[in-house]
Amino acid sequence: MTSPTLIQMIGATLFGLAVLHTFSTKFFEHLAHTQTRHAGIWHLLGEVEVVFGFWAMVLMLFMFGLSGKQEATAYLDSRNFTEPLFVFAIMVIAGTRPILQFAGAAVRFIARYVPLPPGMALYFLLLSCVPILGSFITEPAAMTLAALMLRDTLFAREVSTKLKYVTLGVLFVNVSIGGTLTPFAAPPVLMVAAKWNWDIWFMVANFGWKAAIAVFVNAGCAMLLFRRELGHMATQPTTSTAPVPLSVVLVHLFFLAAVVVFAHHPAVFMGLFLFFLGFTTAYQRHQDQLILREALLVAFFLAGLVVLGGVQQWWLEPVLMGMDANTVFFGATALTAITDNAALTYLGSLVNGLSLEFKTALVAGAVTGGGLTLIANAPNPAGAAILKEKFSDNTIQPLGLLIAALPPTLVAILAFRLL
Repeated sequence: MTSPTLIQMIGATLFGLAVLHTFSTKFFEHLAHTQTRHAGIWHLLGEVEVVFGFWAMVLMLFMFGLSGKQEATAYLDSRNFTEPLFVFAIMVIAGTRPILQFAGAAVRFIARYVPLPPGMALYFLLLSCVPILGSFITEPAAMTLAALMLRDTLFAREVSTKLKYVTLGVLFVNVSIGGTLTPFAAPPVLMVAAKWNWDIWFMVANFGWKAAIAVFVNAGCAMLLFRRELGHMATQPTTSTAPVPLSVVLVHLFFLAAVVVFAHHPAVFMGLFLFFLGFTTAYQRHQDQLILREALLVAFFLAGLVVLGGVQQWWLEPVLMGMDANTVFFGATALTAITDNAALTYLGSLVNGLSLEFKTALVAGAVTGGGLTLIANAPNPAGAAILKEKFSDNTIQPLGLLIAALPPTLVAILAFRLL
C-alpha cells in the first residue's frame, strides 16, 4: 500500500470532521439562538444537508491552495454528479400534488382490503409497499413519496417522539433494502450491476425476496408496537383544493417514468425536468409549491459526499478488501454508517477476481446498513429534509436515528444471512 498524499490525508480528516458535524447540528442550532448576531451562519451549519457540501468546499480550498487551479478543477471534472442531479429531479416530480394524490388514492384503495383497522393498514402500507415500489420508481422517488404521505397522515397530529424515530428508522432501512428487486433502483446495486452482469432475475433470486420479507416484518412490528397511536391516520386529510384532472396526473406520471428510464443520462433527464417545470407553470392551479428548496439541499448534500468521498479510496479500499467473504457483510454494514453505501460497492467493483459469494455479501451488507445514519444511503437526506420539521427543534438527532434503525437493521441481517 502506497503512502497517502497530503491531499488524501486532509480529505480523510475533513471527512471525519463532516461525520462529527452531522452528529453536532443541534449544537449549531443552539448557537443560533444564543449568538443571535451571527444566527444566520449558525442556522446554515445546523442544516444536516449543508454539512458535506460545506466540508467539500473546505477540501477544494485546500486543493486550490496546495495543488493549483488546474489539478483542483481536473479533480472536480472527474467526479460523477449524475446521482445528485437525478435525486434533485426525481424528488421535485415525485413531490407534486398530482403524484401525491394518485399515490395516496392508490394506497388508500389497497388499505380497504387489508384486514386491519384503517389507520394501522395505511401505516403498514406506507412502510412496506411504498419502499418496495422503490425497486421500480427508484429509491429516491419512493422515499419522497413515503415521507410526504407520512407527513400528511401520521405526522399531521402530534405523536410521541418514540413513534417518530421508530417510523423514520424503519422507513430508512426498508427503502434501502426495498430497492433490491431490480438492478437499477438502489444506488449501491446500480454501481455494480452492469459490471457484474446482475439482471432482474439475479436480483430477485439473491436479494429481492429476502428483502421483501424483512420489509414486511419491520413494517408489521412497528405497526403492532404503536397500534394505539395510528387511529388518526384513517382520517382523510382536509383540503380545499379540487381533485387533479386525470390528464394532468398522466402527464406527471409520464415525466416521472421518463426521468427514471433515463436516470443514467443527466443531459436527457435534466432536459425532461426543464420541460416538466414549464408544464407545472402552465398548469399552476393544479400544483402546490414545488419542493425545490428541499431537493436542492439534498442534491447539495450528495454532491458534497461525491467530492469528499473521492479522496477516501486510499483507506476505504484496503479496509474493505482485507475482509473475507464471511466478514465483508458485517464490515460493509458497519462502514455504511459512516460513508455512502454506493461508495463501498463502487470500490468493490474496481477489484477484479472477487468471488460471487464476496460480491453478494458486499452488496447485501451495504444495503442492510443503509438506514443507520443520514449519510448511509442516498435517499435518506430526502426523507430527512421532508420530515425534520416534525421533530423537536426541526432536527433529527443522529443518535436517535441510529438507535431506532438498529432493530430493523437486525431483521435485515437475519433475512440476508439466514434465508
